[in-house]
Amino acid sequence: MSFLRRIFGSRGHEVGELARRLDVSEGELRSVAPTYTEFTIPKRGGGVRRILAPSPELKSMQRRILHRLLGRLRVHPCVTGFEKGHSIVTNAVCHQGKAVVIRMDIRDFFANTSAKRVRKYFQTIGWNREATEILVRLCTYENGLPQGAPTSPRLANLVNYGLDAHLEGLAKRFGGAYTRYADDLTFSFDQDGPTQHHPVISVSKLILASEGYSLHMKRKLHIRRQHERQLVTGLVVNVRPALPRETRRWLRAVEHRASTGGNPTLSEGQREGWHALQSMIETQRAHS
Repeated sequence: MSFLRRIFGSRGHEVGELARRLDVSEGELRSVAPTYTEFTIPKRGGGVRRILAPSPELKSMQRRILHRLLGRLRVHPCVTGFEKGHSIVTNAVCHQGKAVVIRMDIRDFFANTSAKRVRKYFQTIGWNREATEILVRLCTYENGLPQGAPTSPRLANLVNYGLDAHLEGLAKRFGGAYTRYADDLTFSFDQDGPTQHHPVISVSKLILASEGYSLHMKRKLHIRRQHERQLVTGLVVNVRPALPRETRRWLRAVEHRASTGGNPTLSEGQREGWHALQSMIETQRAHS
């Protein structure tokens, strides 16, 4: 056994196999620097979101990792965010027509998905210590997943398979349904009762804390009954997923202005985007 093997361990696939699967040389794999450009964007509910944009060279390697290594690995069936065949609509459909809907939001989801957990995941799926360290260096930054890297959404879903399984089990214990769309957790129940709500919220906090997460407990914890507007990933689900009424009215007003020669507040391209969203909602809820 060589000196490097004694240091890095020999169990699992080695760096040469990693390079082969990514279709790059070992030299290229080792030479990519984890370089990011930081900027912020406004959050819908106020405040700003920190974005870490990888350098072109790093982003190219991350895309290879995403498509060649992570693409076919299994996430939990309750995960709907950033997954092929899923959308805000398929997430919302799971909670349509329910007596009560509970929504929670994980604080700094990507940043708090730790490099330690990512390391453990790569080792679990079969990479040796040296290959794992290269993957961790390329996919994490400042001890977490960088929001802005193409690998981060999929890795967050893969790493959290156990978390999602525990939260789904919690929902089923109380006769409910559970989904996760990125950092948005949704539970829904056919029956309404405080004996469900409080245990689900308190036990969810404990389950999340065991994986290094915490919840936004003030502005982003919502419990909505059937007589209230129930929103899931931006869609009203009291009956079936639909855009909020005020959004639909605003869009009709915009279209009226455009058709009568007025000055609409949306460009033609933006209006086409809204039409595509409405079409997606109608199509996906019909096939769910």
